[in-house]
Amino acid sequence: QVELVESGGGLVQAGGSLTLSCSASGRDFSAYDMGWFRQAPGKEREFVGGISRTGFNTMYGDGVKGRFTISRLNFKNTGYLQMNNLRPEDTAVYFCAADHAGIYTVKTSSLWQYWGQGTLVTVSS
Repeated sequence: QVELVESGGGLVQAGGSLTLSCSASGRDFSAYDMGWFRQAPGKEREFVGGISRTGFNTMYGDGVKGRFTISRLNFKNTGYLQMNNLRPEDTAVYFCAADHAGIYTVKTSSLWQYWGQGTLVTVSS
């Protein structure tokens, strides 16, 4: 089992940048693929992107391609979501997730096993 804690959320103006962190504890973080999801009020949880356990492979949701970058530092047990050129429609609670190797391309949130508590990102216009 792995425990996840997100940090770095906050208020930012449209066009600005923000980097979220996901700190993992428990079993070997490098054994798990990691993903980022977000959920806006009244909406379904949406796949933002995923990264393989080695960090060599990534995949992004359509709404964030070219603006968001996922990375990880396994020796720090930490994953990152760098968000650039933020838009008001990016406002949501952002969650990191983890599961065993091979899941990083899976967009269905219910198939991911481990979740953080979420961090709120608010983008003002």
